[in-house]
Amino acid sequence: MRRPSSAVVVASLLICAAGTAVADGYEPARAPVTAQIPIWTGLYANAGVGYGMWSASTTTDAPGRCVSCAKTDHAGKGWLGEVGFGYDYQFSSRIVGGVLFNYNFADITGRTSDAVFTTAETSNDSTWFIGARAGWLMTPDILNYWSVGYTQTNFSGGGLRNSYTGAPLPNGYLESYSASGWFVGSGLEVAMHDGWFWRSEVRYADYSKDVRRETGISPVFQLNFDPFVGTATTGVVYKLGSGH
Repeated sequence: MRRPSSAVVVASLLICAAGTAVADGYEPARAPVTAQIPIWTGLYANAGVGYGMWSASTTTDAPGRCVSCAKTDHAGKGWLGEVGFGYDYQFSSRIVGGVLFNYNFADITGRTSDAVFTTAETSNDSTWFIGARAGWLMTPDILNYWSVGYTQTNFSGGGLRNSYTGAPLPNGYLESYSASGWFVGSGLEVAMHDGWFWRSEVRYADYSKDVRRETGISPVFQLNFDPFVGTATTGVVYKLGSGH
């Protein structure tokens, strides 16, 4: 029974001695704390989800003449998914720049009309973007950036309906629309852990005006379709060979 009692006494004395030493201004050496700085340079892959809206001004022509010359606005909204890859380079303690490629698969659906007697449903169902981005590190972990570049998109075709009764026109069909344009965006990216980042971005894309024919009716109308699309996305990024 003496050994446990002696051990308690020795431990008590050591604790008292340590307390006295701290009170006298002495503290034992501590291991230095190493700040973990995210690595922004490198190849990356990204994936996310988002929401989009489109608006398109239209006029309608028939062969040789204008049928509805005043611009009519149409719109749609819906969800989207995004995948992509890119490369970033950290030029200084504050500046990061890089290149990007994104592909969006979507169901951003609305209706459009020739403003005479037909209407059809159309969906902005796929888009790809290629461009560049540059940003400012507000802290070592948070990047505020802007993006700009080239884009191509597609709107699906659809069956025509009577604008007044809603009845389908048996052979009527609105052709699909594909066109190129430009985009500009702004976003925020946050470093998390072991090469993982969280990114959120809003993007505006403007596409060229192109003709969508309404077939299966007489006369064949041409819908001059001039859209722009706005999207907001959020998702994860994994930077290859990076750590945090």
